[in-house]
Amino acid sequence: MDISIVVPLYNEEQSVPELIDWINSVMESHDLSYEIIVIDDGSDDRSWKVIQELSARYDTIKAIKFRRNYGKSAALYCGFEVASGDVVITLDADLQDSPEEIPELYRMITGEKYDMVSGWKKRRYDPLSKTIPSRIFNKTARIATGIPLHDFNCGLKAYRSEVVKSIEVYGEMHRYLPVMVKKAGFSAIAEKVVPHRQRKYGSTKFGLGRFMKGFLDLISLTFVLRFGKRPMHLFGTMGTLMFILGFLMAAWLGGQKIYYLYHGIRLGLVTESPYFYIALAAMVMGTQLFVAGFLGELISRNSPYKDRYLIEEKINV
Repeated sequence: MDISIVVPLYNEEQSVPELIDWINSVMESHDLSYEIIVIDDGSDDRSWKVIQELSARYDTIKAIKFRRNYGKSAALYCGFEVASGDVVITLDADLQDSPEEIPELYRMITGEKYDMVSGWKKRRYDPLSKTIPSRIFNKTARIATGIPLHDFNCGLKAYRSEVVKSIEVYGEMHRYLPVMVKKAGFSAIAEKVVPHRQRKYGSTKFGLGRFMKGFLDLISLTFVLRFGKRPMHLFGTMGTLMFILGFLMAAWLGGQKIYYLYHGIRLGLVTESPYFYIALAAMVMGTQLFVAGFLGELISRNSPYKDRYLIEEKINV
């Protein structure tokens, strides 16, 4: 199969029929074999009923319905697991991503041998309250990750199948899929300018809070990717340095006391010096950090835990 199209959605009963019809029209006109994988992220409207009706018309549809809302990352993760196409393309269900871009994205992956192509909505139709924070967020992400993309959060992306099978999307990390792809060893990442369409139905499911979450996720992702499998390297190093610093300060205070006593010079109690408590605190904190790193190492190497998403119903999966 040429293409797997993964569509996560939440409460999009009005837009999903038009989107599915549009995708099928584009794909058939380009004579590409494809499947549409719709992930209903716990919608509480008629979205799943609409998907069932559409699946009776189109045999290209596969669908999964979550029992509750887990978030976009969970939907993409399950969609990637099911995908069987040589190229996997994601797009949002709100009709703001154009399916007309799919053939060109497919060509860039197969013809130009990119591992990933990310959409860039260069001209947006959002209010300033969204575009300005978005630009700040993307600028920060470029600096922090070293990946020169202008739109990390664009839902329209294309991947080689091997890429999506090699990464694990969790939490709210869908914003940083390019980072996860690069860290997995796939460095051929390109960007394509794509049109941004105004929302036709309903309202956005993301508020201004997503930008704060995005910055926090960036810090979390940076830590997990660098130290997730070797926490001892971070906590052990910090703990050792703090303990050594505290020990040297305590040794200096003790040596000073012995020197003064030897020369008959009167000196107050060591515990009267503020440096004693600083040294003591540094050694205690250093020991705690070292132990935290040791425990983290044990947990990361032995934990069998994996995210589980409760699925209520499936279609053709």
